[in-house]
Amino acid sequence: MSDGIFANRSEPPRTGSRLAALVPLAVFLVVGVFLAIGLTLNPREVPSPLIGKPVPEFSLPPVKGRTLGLSSADLKGEVSLVNVFASWCVACRAEHPLLMDLKQKGVVPIHGLDYKDRPEDAEKWLDELGDPYTRTGADINGRVAIDWGVYGVPETFVIDREGRIAYKQIGPLNPEVLEKTILPLIRKLRQ
Repeated sequence: MSDGIFANRSEPPRTGSRLAALVPLAVFLVVGVFLAIGLTLNPREVPSPLIGKPVPEFSLPPVKGRTLGLSSADLKGEVSLVNVFASWCVACRAEHPLLMDLKQKGVVPIHGLDYKDRPEDAEKWLDELGDPYTRTGADINGRVAIDWGVYGVPETFVIDREGRIAYKQIGPLNPEVLEKTILPLIRKLRQ
């Protein structure tokens, strides 16, 4: 019986067996290449199907304590930013000084879309931190943000003169994004 077991070991391996052994290696290499490519991508650069398209039709009442609400009609005629924020959002608080600086310098009109916030909380937040917004719409149930394709707050949109979405920033604004992406785009859109 032991002669039969060892007799097969002296036979050369079949070509099909060698090929079958290489298939897992090839699959591993292909998966590894795709993972490596994925690791180089910026998770904040999620393509929006709305880029180049008109902003969704909407009309929101003003945030409590403000007089001007926000609608799609308000976003035509000039290049502007729409910033989606909420008083409960920690990252919104972090980007707020940049928005206040843009307002103070008169760089671009900034409109606010207050996402799923209690009216008194939004009012208090803007009164305490300052109000960088020309118009601020209260999206209490979050329906308008869904139509805009908002993943979470904060998000900021660059809107062209025709009321089309030119750019979407997911996550808080920071000086690098402003200087390298948003401000150059605003200048280009104004030409």
